[in-house]
Amino acid sequence: MTSVSSAIGNLTQSITSIAASLVSSFFAVLQAIFALLQNFVGSVLQLAQALVAFFMSLFQGVVGFVAANFFALLLVGGVYYWYTRRQAGSQSSSSKRIT
Repeated sequence: MTSVSSAIGNLTQSITSIAASLVSSFFAVLQAIFALLQNFVGSVLQLAQALVAFFMSLFQGVVGFVAANFFALLLVGGVYYWYTRRQAGSQSSSSKRIT
């Protein structure tokens, strides 16, 4: 009888150990996913900081002033071009010819 109760005790201990290992593995995977997301967000923020520092140093002084105005005019011109093309497209598609 001792061997049966010992076997049942070993089986229960093994099942408990397997369940604890599965739970531990799940939390380890979850922690790895959070660490990956944290590193990704940190890298993106560091990249954005480097780009801001680059453009800040680029647009300093007289050459930077000219370059900033050029890019501002380019941006305004692009928005104006996009807006006029959109308006022309919506007018031609909405007007129907009646014959």
